[in-house]
Amino acid sequence: MASLTQTAIIARKVIRYGLYFMVFLIVGKIVFDLAINIYKRVFPPPPPPATVAFGKLPKLSLPENQGLPELTYGVETPDGKVPTFKDLANQAKVYFMPRSSQTQLNLEETKRTVSGLGFNPEGQPASETLYRFPHRSAPSSLEINIITGVFSLSYDIAADPTILEKRPPVPEIAVSQVRNFISRGGLLTEDLGGPTKHEFLRIEGGKFISALSLSDANLIKVNLFRKDYDELPALTLTPDEANVWFIVSGAGQNMVGGEYHYFKVDPTKFATYPIKTGQQALDELKAKAGYVAKLGQNESGNIVIRRIYLAYYDPPVASDFYQPIVVFEGDNGFVAYVPAVTSDYYGE
Repeated sequence: MASLTQTAIIARKVIRYGLYFMVFLIVGKIVFDLAINIYKRVFPPPPPPATVAFGKLPKLSLPENQGLPELTYGVETPDGKVPTFKDLANQAKVYFMPRSSQTQLNLEETKRTVSGLGFNPEGQPASETLYRFPHRSAPSSLEINIITGVFSLSYDIAADPTILEKRPPVPEIAVSQVRNFISRGGLLTEDLGGPTKHEFLRIEGGKFISALSLSDANLIKVNLFRKDYDELPALTLTPDEANVWFIVSGAGQNMVGGEYHYFKVDPTKFATYPIKTGQQALDELKAKAGYVAKLGQNESGNIVIRRIYLAYYDPPVASDFYQPIVVFEGDNGFVAYVPAVTSDYYGE
């Protein structure tokens, strides 16, 4: 009997201390992982060096500013600081943009595209690469580059003023109509799933001018921006206007005008490059090395900068790379760009 009692006591002790040991292991693992996480936050491992795999980059296709007043800059950001971009390890991705190649199939592919958009595929050449296609039933024409796919659409309102008689659709419907329109030509890419922007327009003196509301408008302009890459927005040469935009009416033939300047980005082919700090970019802007995309109501030249951030520059022409920029936004509609990659990595 004594031996059975002793065995039971020993068994209970083994179970009890085994449970203690298991609890110790679990708590120890939690404490150890927490300590490692805290250490990594306080002493983060150095980021891998930028790959710069594309070598020297071509300079961004930004025009030179002309006719600007002498500009002076003051910085009044919400926190009173100029960002360093250390949270990005002072580097950003540069994406490859594959160019279209010229083949004997370009014209046939273009004809299929314009036919899907509702235009007569029997167009006429305006040059070796530029063709003009009339609409099947409306006084409208489409002029397209058969290599790049860039096109512009125009409508002869004087020949058909009835297109202005109906009120334009609400913004949500207009965006859907634009997406459906370019989708019929096989041109609605996943890349064009970014933010949209609209503007109400009316005709005055034969010109388009901004309207205050839908009830005051003859037309609505819809801008389709490129989606964000690495949580950075896409900005164009004209910040308020996308490279893909269309003017929509409330009539049956509702595309009154538009531009389609879209160039593919390959998200699988990229390299990382060192980028400037916000202060370095600001110094370049002050030295007139940046591009003022929008002066706004700042004719006096005294610019107060309220926001500094990174974005990607979405070029209006064929380019080899999709590159980051430092953006400066200020009072009264001021917007300026400075190339974000450090100057050492730009070629001539």
